[in-house]
Amino acid sequence: MAEHTADTGLTPSDYVHLHNHTQYSLLDGLTKVPELISYVKESGMVAVAQTDHGTLSGNLDFFKTAVAEGIKPIMGMETYVAARTMYDKEAAKDKVYYHLILLAMNEVGYKNLMQLSTVANLDGFYYKPRVDHEVLEKYNEGIIVLSGCIGGEVGDAIRQGQIDKAKEIAGWYKQVFGDRYYIEVQDHGHPEHPSKWAEQERVNTGLLELAKELDIPPVVTCDAHYLKHKDQQAHEILLCVQSGSFYSDEKRWSLADFELHVTGPHELIKRWKDFCPEAITNTRAIADRCNFEFELGKILIPK
Repeated sequence: MAEHTADTGLTPSDYVHLHNHTQYSLLDGLTKVPELISYVKESGMVAVAQTDHGTLSGNLDFFKTAVAEGIKPIMGMETYVAARTMYDKEAAKDKVYYHLILLAMNEVGYKNLMQLSTVANLDGFYYKPRVDHEVLEKYNEGIIVLSGCIGGEVGDAIRQGQIDKAKEIAGWYKQVFGDRYYIEVQDHGHPEHPSKWAEQERVNTGLLELAKELDIPPVVTCDAHYLKHKDQQAHEILLCVQSGSFYSDEKRWSLADFELHVTGPHELIKRWKDFCPEAITNTRAIADRCNFEFELGKILIPK
């Protein structure tokens, strides 16, 4: 029987990690797929998503591993959204890009994810494989969208104090994706998080206000880049490899101030149960909406 957390009525199965970077996020994600699935199962969770940076390359491995352990796999990707259009490639204006989480609900959604990934890499590539609003609208069917981290379009606008712009962007996504669009807040912005980031707390506040005003459901994620908190130093070394920096360099790119591990469900429920319980329960609702499975063993050679 599932263990209830502090008599809230919520159990570990009510929370689903929907924003996870595995080893397929090259030189950025440290989490190994088998260990992720094992941890999810041991923790009493029933589903988990894979959302690697700009790639679907790990999805088959992820799917087979999850199904073998009785865990529901949710196939997804964290895509990059161009500042203007994905065809604009001027250094002065287009080095900026935004993060966005895409999850496949069904076969149509997964095919659209593949279309978006292909277009991003072949047509939109400029430092990163990018999409834009036009192509997202074209291939929107069957896809659930989370607004992304503080580096997403909505989060960044709120961070810059551009509240009207944030409303406009969120409104566009809601118009295109309807009830398949969710506002994403991050756990390390919770007031009671042990390593709370004040900037994220401020953005979370703006995001939750926006979600209420525009009637868009919120979800909480951990933006996990490694499995356990003890893996943080190893992840820092991985970032050094990516950026060509020495670990001893005080000015190097670092994420050491943030806890970006796959946080246990009891801990998340304890923090969010009174603060914003729907941010927990909506994650499970999303998982229940996602029902894509690979058909293995078939010949897929085109005619």
